[in-house]
Amino acid sequence: MTKNSKISSIPAERIEKAIYLFRGQKVMLDRDLASLYGVETKALKQAVKRNAKRFPDDFAFVLDREEFANWRSQFVTSKADRMGLRYPPMAFTEQGVAMLSSVLNSDRAIYRTKPRGQK
Repeated sequence: MTKNSKISSIPAERIEKAIYLFRGQKVMLDRDLASLYGVETKALKQAVKRNAKRFPDDFAFVLDREEFANWRSQFVTSKADRMGLRYPPMAFTEQGVAMLSSVLNSDRAIYRTKPRGQK
């Protein structure tokens, strides 16, 4: 990232639409977070696997079959909701989302981990 480039802010509505309730917790799914952080879902999952100790079950978990089926059933068309999903997605709690910033190597993730006030 160059000194003059700026990372645009993400509209709150986009983030709110990506928050789901699973296991009594508000979570965001890997595919949505990958999009927000500007990385591929595969790269996000690889970063999590490489840093598995940083993501205990209260930070991140894989949706079980029932959760996955229930989530998919919220969409109108069955083929469109799959959208390339071969495996159930990972869900990240608020703490897991924060931890992702420290393990992802993208401009947006790096920008968000800087202390406030630093350029």
